[in-house]
Amino acid sequence: MSEATIAVKAQQVAEVADKFKNATSAVVADVRGLTVEESNKLRAELRGEGVELRVIKNKVLTRAAEAADLSELNDLFAGPSAVAFSADDAIAPARVLKKYADDIDALEIKGGYIDGNIVSIDEINKYASLPDRDGLLSMLLSTLQAPVRNFAYAVKAVSDAKGEAEA
Repeated sequence: MSEATIAVKAQQVAEVADKFKNATSAVVADVRGLTVEESNKLRAELRGEGVELRVIKNKVLTRAAEAADLSELNDLFAGPSAVAFSADDAIAPARVLKKYADDIDALEIKGGYIDGNIVSIDEINKYASLPDRDGLLSMLLSTLQAPVRNFAYAVKAVSDAKGEAEA
């Protein structure tokens, strides 16, 4: 191999290692067999969630994972591998890929990592069932409002009862 080729490959490994280090989650999938239309829809939805999907050679993935101290992922890099990286929403890659994997038989989730923890397919499926950040915040707000709302109803009921007693 020429020195130029080696430099290009080293650059690719460094770039992917940085993606692994900077991502809050990365999900590895086999996208072999997707039609162009399915692939475009998947990529568009992932982009909408702030997720980048890249098809990368396994040797580059292996070396990048080792450079990012994620060598436990190396078992996942067999056959064609696409990796969905997310720097913001740790659950977004799992949620979108799971949605498409349920509808499209050709898409197979292999595993990945979320917040620095290596996760299996079963764990990814559990994470994928969680609502997005806005949904979780809405649920939290509803829970926090319930005691105040119940107190307001009680005060109104007492006020209405006193109003009826005076009439």
